[in-house]
Amino acid sequence: MVKESARKSAVVALLVLALLWGYNWVQMKVAVQYASPFTFAALRITLGGLCLLAALAWLRKPILPKEFWGTFWIGLLQSAGVYGFASWALVSGGAGKTAVLVYTMPFWTLLFAWMFLQERIRGFQWLAIGLSIAGLLFILEPLHPKGTIASQALAILAGVSWAGGAVVNKKLRQRVELDLLSLTTWQTLFGAIPLVLVALFVPAEPIEWSGAFVFALAYNVIPGTAIAMLLWLYILNRLPAGAAGLGTLLNPVVGVLAAWTQLGERPGLAETVGMVLIAIALMLNSVQVLKPQPPVRRS
Repeated sequence: MVKESARKSAVVALLVLALLWGYNWVQMKVAVQYASPFTFAALRITLGGLCLLAALAWLRKPILPKEFWGTFWIGLLQSAGVYGFASWALVSGGAGKTAVLVYTMPFWTLLFAWMFLQERIRGFQWLAIGLSIAGLLFILEPLHPKGTIASQALAILAGVSWAGGAVVNKKLRQRVELDLLSLTTWQTLFGAIPLVLVALFVPAEPIEWSGAFVFALAYNVIPGTAIAMLLWLYILNRLPAGAAGLGTLLNPVVGVLAAWTQLGERPGLAETVGMVLIAIALMLNSVQVLKPQPPVRRS
């Protein structure tokens, strides 16, 4: 049993994490104005992974990954795919809208788990899927496109990529017990490999080493990746996974508000309706996750 004081500290950590990850969307948007999205993503992931590797060594945990190929595929999807697509989306897309579209990832996870893990979609989750589809339509406005369709598609691809990694992660952890910090460290480092290759071999403008870019990169590496991941692992060890997932609903909300305040990204009416629908859908999905599940019948 986790002590009540530990639970309270985990809730505080969850609020801090929402602020760190939510505001990070603004800093990502700033960074891609001074560097190509893949160069920036490669720098962020590589340096963040090295910080996590240092934490792994400091805590005297085993350094080498336990499951090489499984961890590699998770890194390809949940690190390279998510951060690569999300950074690319931010070149022409708003920080707040991109954050909301990326955070449709729980619904893609539901669908992939249903298709590949034979997990049932239950109760509120059906309504959540319907609301999320409606929310996407309001945000995308297919009948009145505003020239950011590519950015929106990339943001959704980031969410889809995260969901694919979540399914691989779940299958891997059903088969073998893994240390969460080691898994997170190595998926981050493995995810850096394709991003570094793209940054090296795809022509792009050189980095403009402005003060704004240096601050954005430092924020992404230290509080946005290394500290945030350590906080997330701390939270998962002290709160049920469903409750921790419910807390992440604050991340895109912080992203939208921060982008509105700092970048002047005021969402239009249709975008606002879409974001609210997706937020409600995320909450319904989390409520369903927190509900006691019926026992599995055995023949």
